[in-house]
Amino acid sequence: MFAVTGSPQTPPEARAVPVVNAANMLTGLRLVLVPVFLLFLFDGGGHETVSRVIAFAVFAVAVITDRLDGSLARSYGMITDFGKLADPIADKMLIGAALIGLSMLGDLPWWVTVVILVREIGITVLRFAVLNRGVIPASRGGKLKTLVQAVAIGLFILPLHSWPPVWQTTAWWVMGAAILLTVLTGIDYVVSAVRQSRLPADSS
Repeated sequence: MFAVTGSPQTPPEARAVPVVNAANMLTGLRLVLVPVFLLFLFDGGGHETVSRVIAFAVFAVAVITDRLDGSLARSYGMITDFGKLADPIADKMLIGAALIGLSMLGDLPWWVTVVILVREIGITVLRFAVLNRGVIPASRGGKLKTLVQAVAIGLFILPLHSWPPVWQTTAWWVMGAAILLTVLTGIDYVVSAVRQSRLPADSS
């Protein structure tokens, strides 16, 4: 009998996950959709009904890719450190572009945009600050915050000025919930970052 040479098969959990995979490609698609969304949002001075509906559709597709890339990464072992960082950055670019655009058009007060963006940028800085001690993944509260933000912003993107007043009221209630979650989850991430900073630096 011939002896079998070579190293044993590498167990699945020990294999390196390629950075170029379906989940990360969806994250990249979300980044590409940001300028497309802005193009329609500002079309015709920013208050063209058809353009705003299209902008909403593009925004919705981008949000759906956020749900899909996370599910793919977890279900098919496509989780990478790049994805853990790129995914929230893509989310913040989409949310930030929408908030700033809506405020520039006068559809959303600037204080709302400032509160949300200060939190989002601050958390991103914290993620990088403790990167050598490990990546802080998105928490369940953070994911809920992102979802509620997306729904609230989506409502404001729609041409609500031509809809019954109840829709505007609903949009503000949802936005209020989004602001509350934004603040609370921001505090939670700060606590997580402080704990992470106390861990020894990754020497690998």
